[in-house]
Amino acid sequence: MTGKVYLVGAGPGAPDLLTLRAARLLERADIVYYDALVQPETLALAGHAVQIAVGKRCGRHTTAQRFINKRLVDASARFEVVVRLKGGDPMLFGRAQEEIDALRAAGIEFEVVPGVTAASAASADLGISLTRRGRARSVCFVTPRVGAGEPDNDWAQNVIAADTAVIYMGSGLADPISAVLIERGQAGGTPVALVENASLPECRITFGELRDLPRMAQATGGGPVLIVLGEILREAASSSGAVLRLLKRA
Repeated sequence: MTGKVYLVGAGPGAPDLLTLRAARLLERADIVYYDALVQPETLALAGHAVQIAVGKRCGRHTTAQRFINKRLVDASARFEVVVRLKGGDPMLFGRAQEEIDALRAAGIEFEVVPGVTAASAASADLGISLTRRGRARSVCFVTPRVGAGEPDNDWAQNVIAADTAVIYMGSGLADPISAVLIERGQAGGTPVALVENASLPECRITFGELRDLPRMAQATGGGPVLIVLGEILREAASSSGAVLRLLKRA
């Protein structure tokens, strides 16, 4: 038997932000390889599937990507519906291309199912559009993280050039992020928001300025954090004064 592999976006966290296609695939799945940040309620949709954790979190034990690639290829010989469940959108900082390349090389049929990326969820939680007519016409999504053996990543140039920037996987690098951006010409008073656990009931939002980013990051609670930077935050940051805001959801 040759099964089909689905690279499915689990969204930013909240299970009810799954797409209908993703939910239906989970219900049909025979085996699911899931990321660390996927919620238990989301996994519950794959009630009859074998469920295997292959998640990656910074500073914690992780599954090697080459091993995940091999598991997907091997699983397609045993199962009809193989789901690789990724946080957010598979095609944004999800290493999906490495899995796609492995599947193509093995002649395995695959399909990508998009998900809501964390930046969209953070924007919704903030109640602030990442773009704004006449004020913010460009947005960049970046990560400062560079894997072993990879070329340098000039993420700062893109952040400085964009009207609005969303930095993924940057909370643990808050000190160098702030220092590099200010050194490269970004104003230390540029408004910043940290959104922790976007889309979830325990979402935490902190407003401040770029120069305060290291201190703000130290106060986070250990959940996944997005850094949003840009003048679109000016009004909210000025009225909040670097305060913490907890969102409450029904």
